[in-house]
Amino acid sequence: MGLTQIVRSGQIAYILSMATDTWKQILLTLEKSLNPGLFTVWIKPLQAEVKGHTLTLYAPNEFVCSWVRDRLTEPIRDAAAQTMGSRPDLRILVRKQATPVAPKVPEGLPVPAVPRAAAQQMGLPIVQVPRATRMHNWRFSFEDFVVGPCNELACAASRSMCSSGAFSGHLFLSSGHGLGKTHLLHAIGQRLTRESNKCSLNVLSLTAEEFATRLVLALKSRQMDRFKNEFRDAADVLLLEDVHFFQGKEKMQDELDGTLRALEARGCKVVLTSSFLPRELEKIDSGLVSQFTSGFLAVIDQPDFETRRRIVTRKARALQVVVPDDVSELLAERITSDVRQLESCLNNLVLKARLLNRQVSLDMAWDVLANYTLAAAAAPDIDRIIEFVCRSFELTREQLRSKSRKQHIVQARNTAFYLARKHTEMSLQAIGDRLCRKHSTVIKGITNVEREISKQTPQGRQFERVVSRLTA
Repeated sequence: MGLTQIVRSGQIAYILSMATDTWKQILLTLEKSLNPGLFTVWIKPLQAEVKGHTLTLYAPNEFVCSWVRDRLTEPIRDAAAQTMGSRPDLRILVRKQATPVAPKVPEGLPVPAVPRAAAQQMGLPIVQVPRATRMHNWRFSFEDFVVGPCNELACAASRSMCSSGAFSGHLFLSSGHGLGKTHLLHAIGQRLTRESNKCSLNVLSLTAEEFATRLVLALKSRQMDRFKNEFRDAADVLLLEDVHFFQGKEKMQDELDGTLRALEARGCKVVLTSSFLPRELEKIDSGLVSQFTSGFLAVIDQPDFETRRRIVTRKARALQVVVPDDVSELLAERITSDVRQLESCLNNLVLKARLLNRQVSLDMAWDVLANYTLAAAAAPDIDRIIEFVCRSFELTREQLRSKSRKQHIVQARNTAFYLARKHTEMSLQAIGDRLCRKHSTVIKGITNVEREISKQTPQGRQFERVVSRLTA
């Protein structure tokens, strides 16, 4: 090999190494930003090629390719921008698979069989076997949950689920966005796995959307027996979030109903969460609603001032930082309806102080609060909310109430639903009536806003910016 070929070979190896490192960094970012189930099922099977400003992803089959292209394009571009410096041109293609060729065998010897996995193209990649997630690194515990009048009953019910003499093996937790449903769910899982007398307690924890995804994968790969074994026969505990996702999905409701009945028959523990009460859900089979309400129902309300102040103090202690009383009281006074947002504000305040090598101060707190939703002297009513949304999205009231399905108007309407639910005592039906929409449309709109904000998608960040301006 000549010198030129050696140099060229080295350059190619270096370029391939750089591309591999770039994709590894993007994967790390995606793993942190996506739900574990989504990352494992849809991102891990992908292979990547980076050329200049173009990121090409290769999926193992057309099903995965179209699913990723339809649902995960924006999160992938956002993650890539953090590594590549700007949002790349993204291509998602199907990876070409080589056709297995039988080896040549000397005459008279038996011909070895080609493995079935190689001989036939599966509908799904191997990594997509629909197995439920067994969580071991629980994010929250009862020890770091701040109890107040708003959540006392829900916390007591959750603790009871972890005892052998539990009043019920079924618990339904309901609350608005960011008030502690997920915290209690993880606390239950953490306590059960830590104190169980079984060698290996099988606790399945996932969102309703992940359950639905695994069900679709099981159907596509013809592994429903394995899916049912995982959820109905092998599970000891099922922790399922956001069950309002199943509205209007009849086949998925049938499977969930069968799963809940099978677990109940075996005496297993089940905890479900939703942003809505069971009676507020529409297009849900009556038998499934009966399952939702078969155990204990606990509602988490918005925390009062003292509970919010103790949340700030407890979080500051966990971050090993001294927060003056006037700062903790300011945060508790100004951020009233979302514990997750309250903790996020404190995190940003502490990070800013550390980056600037300063003490946390009242002035610094006011600067950070400018980026968050603040409580007003009086909660906005529905008329103020509608006026604010129309002004923010540059629409008239008639356009907001119209039958138009343009994306811009739909986003505005969903924002109005979300704000009305968050800041008023109006029922879902009353909110729908004011905007000429059905009860089910209101639920769907609120769910969409909550999901986008939770996933921090570009649309979710836009929702947050609009929402934060209402009470600023």
